[in-house]
Amino acid sequence: MRHNRVGSVMTTDVVRAEYGTPFKEVARLLAAHRISGLPVVDEDGKVIGVLSETDLMMHQATTPDPYEPKPRRRLAELTPGAKRRAAKGKARTAGRLMTQPPVTVHADDTIVQAARIMAQKHVERLPVLDEEDRLAGIVTRRDLLQVFLRPDAEIRTAVIEEVLLRALSLPPRSVEVSVTEGVVTLTGHMERKSETEIALSMTRRIDGVVDVVGRLTYRLDDARLRAEEQARAVRGVTDDWLRRL
Repeated sequence: MRHNRVGSVMTTDVVRAEYGTPFKEVARLLAAHRISGLPVVDEDGKVIGVLSETDLMMHQATTPDPYEPKPRRRLAELTPGAKRRAAKGKARTAGRLMTQPPVTVHADDTIVQAARIMAQKHVERLPVLDEEDRLAGIVTRRDLLQVFLRPDAEIRTAVIEEVLLRALSLPPRSVEVSVTEGVVTLTGHMERKSETEIALSMTRRIDGVVDVVGRLTYRLDDARLRAEEQARAVRGVTDDWLRRL
């Protein structure tokens, strides 16, 4: 089963900055293109960092006001985080403002992998790299959500062809597949319990599936049989070991 790849939903015309791009030019790029962040690349087109509106706001927030009295130096200001914020307050270029190392994905990564990285790293966009680790595009949360716009009829066809026919080699009408608003319902009788588990698991991985309702029955609980076979194998090994004593 092949999930949609990041390369199929990414934007290839990427607004970017270089290390020496001035602060005001970065702000102009964000405003002109109505985006909240952009990647920073080196001379070879490799991503070295990411800039967001938050980085620019941090610059403004940490810039001292000439009309305010100079605050006393606090212990908290000596922490690594405070030092990074102070450095950004004095930064004048993209290279000094950017957050690094950048969180990236590759064009061949699946949409599921990209979504997981976004959730884990709490980011809204990911620079996409090609096979040589150069910037190939950018993908946002909105791009990844496109997968859930897949029509129900297309999802149903994918379940039948990829799960029932290709993976399980079942007759086309042995399991009834219905899809409503991305929720797939599987109804039918199968030979083994393991087959029902495979059908449910693989269906959940189909692009565009929101949830799966399993109404599958089975004739043989092969999971219990496998456990019994393993137990008999362990007893056989133990008995053989004892006979050698």
